[in-house]
Amino acid sequence: MTIRRLVIKAQKGNDKAFLKLFQQYEEDIYRTAYVYVKNKDDALDIVQEVAYQSFKKIDTLQKPEYFKTWLMKIAINCAINVIKKNQKVIQLKPEFEVLITSEEEDLSLSLSLQELMNTLQEEEKSVILLKFYHDHTLKEISELLQIPLGTAKSTLYRALNKLRKNFKEVGNYE
Repeated sequence: MTIRRLVIKAQKGNDKAFLKLFQQYEEDIYRTAYVYVKNKDDALDIVQEVAYQSFKKIDTLQKPEYFKTWLMKIAINCAINVIKKNQKVIQLKPEFEVLITSEEEDLSLSLSLQELMNTLQEEEKSVILLKFYHDHTLKEISELLQIPLGTAKSTLYRALNKLRKNFKEVGNYE
């Protein structure tokens, strides 16, 4: 069954259609959230919040073919809200923070990529994620983030230049 049909069924109140739709993108939502919040628990909370918000507001989606884009926008907004909320929390002992990673991941690569992404501003991070992790076009990114196409392009190139510059400074550039 196509995404369009599932969205239309979900908008008419079919819970199973919504669940099937959401499960297709749950992992993408988690990865996006994790890049922003940098911890497993907050990322899982964001997935849950996206599920709730998207279920509650599925009838507001005007173009069913943009369901994934719509979900990612909700995920990014939820992640940014969590970051803002966490900035108000004072870390008492940061030396006790533990990096949680799967055994298959190359830890040094994971750390350096995470560090590089942390050098970007939120808008730059969003554009990079949407472009390279979710394969959106620049036009889709501009619509999703509600910014002009030219701004999306310049933000992408500025972010790529920052990443290249920082990558060279770390000494990993070959």
